[in-house]
Amino acid sequence: MRDWLGVAADVAEELRGDAAERDRRGEDPVAEVAALKDSGLLTVADWDAQRAVVRVVGAADANVGHLLGYHYLQVWRGGLFLDRDAAAARSAELHGQNLFWAGISNPLDAALQLTPVDGGYRVDGRKTFATGAAVADRLVVSATRVDTGGKLTFTLDARAEGVSRAGEWDNMGQRLTASGGVQLTDVLVPEAQVLGPADGTSPRLSLAAIGFQEALSQLHVAIAEGALAEAARYTRETTRPWFLSGVDSAAEDPYTLQTYGELVADVQAAGLLADRASALLRDASEAGTALTAGQRAETAAAISSAKVVSTRVVNHTTAKVFELCGARATASKHAFDRFWRNARTITLHDPVAYKAREVGAHFLTGQHAPFTGYS
Repeated sequence: MRDWLGVAADVAEELRGDAAERDRRGEDPVAEVAALKDSGLLTVADWDAQRAVVRVVGAADANVGHLLGYHYLQVWRGGLFLDRDAAAARSAELHGQNLFWAGISNPLDAALQLTPVDGGYRVDGRKTFATGAAVADRLVVSATRVDTGGKLTFTLDARAEGVSRAGEWDNMGQRLTASGGVQLTDVLVPEAQVLGPADGTSPRLSLAAIGFQEALSQLHVAIAEGALAEAARYTRETTRPWFLSGVDSAAEDPYTLQTYGELVADVQAAGLLADRASALLRDASEAGTALTAGQRAETAAAISSAKVVSTRVVNHTTAKVFELCGARATASKHAFDRFWRNARTITLHDPVAYKAREVGAHFLTGQHAPFTGYS
């Protein structure tokens, strides 16, 4: 079996070298996706290996970690419409093609409409926050039928005629994720590319929504790990001890050591929660059509717990590291702010207060999180 962690470490080292400069340019991640293809990381099919490499890559560059995590998510998501064995076969086949997958499925943006035609459908409309779609090879898309109001999920060639990008992504963080809108105009969807209809009562199909939450939690941890690693390097090599500290290096200052210790403990705890949530989601996915509402609810609660803690930890960590590095670390050339900007942007994906509410309701009353696009 290939050493995927070693491959991820090599990719991360390359990304880390010019992460600040690429962040400043804010260009579409064409070269970054090409690097993922060249490394073979798009082909990783093992669930646990996927999460591990996302953490390694995401710590070096949150943008690329985001794209990679969503790639794995979209391939897995399509398999939810199949039974367990068929889903595993589909995953192996798609990963083996070494193509980059993205999605167009913002749950609160029901702007895509499907019109039945001979042999399939035509899809029209615009979707926002289509992370990675502008540089993808294949897309997983959800849209509403104009005749029945039912929702279908299907795949598209990202370069199909009628698919165009809006090009308006200009946010302060995750600048290299190509997360702007996508316009679909009279795009043909052959019947063979339809994965299936949405079923609001299916525990298995509902895993897609909490799959996104699990991926985000892993990314939060990766960003915090990356910020700590960069700050520690700077503290050891550059930060000067405060003149009242009585020590010869900043790395010997007891207050600095205490703060690092608290941050490391927090990030490790968030990582363990994220890994536990990932394992439960893997088990729920592998249960296939035997997945019960109860197992799904336990999985959702664990993922929400990871989301609550990782959100708090990554926002705190990426802000606190400035105090450990000192005033000189705010120079633009160091780009330490990219960790905070990325964290602050990605943690606003959906309100974390509602995740805490779901955890509290499940703990106090046993209530199951509702099946929505976010829970």
